[in-house]
Amino acid sequence: MTATLTRRTPFGELEPIERRMRRLFNIGLAPLTMPLADVYETPSELVVELEVPGFDEKQLGIEVSDHTLTITGERKLTTEETERSFLLQERLESAFTRRFVLPSETDTGHVKAAFSNGVLEVHVPKLATTAPQKIEITTSD
Repeated sequence: MTATLTRRTPFGELEPIERRMRRLFNIGLAPLTMPLADVYETPSELVVELEVPGFDEKQLGIEVSDHTLTITGERKLTTEETERSFLLQERLESAFTRRFVLPSETDTGHVKAAFSNGVLEVHVPKLATTAPQKIEITTSD
């Protein structure tokens, strides 16, 4: 009899509701302090997509350490922006840090990133899995 393990997250059904509530409360009340992210899995890799409008690739940093992916961004405010008196400011702050814990089956030595139209995509390949092998048992007589 074989037991099948499936990846399940507690309260997984509540995640879309939580995301909608976070967006609802951030509209008009306070600026977002972190860029929004989507994380999904394909058969061969884990992909993190981060919305970073207003940043360019030179202002972004990606680091992987001990299966933790850290994405940072920092942009300098122009003199014009610092002298303004905002009535509403919803754009991202000038700096952010996002951290994502990567599963142990990912290959953190071969992470790749692409940036296009204000979206940063980070691709983390999965480690190749080996097929189980039969081990012959011998007697020590």
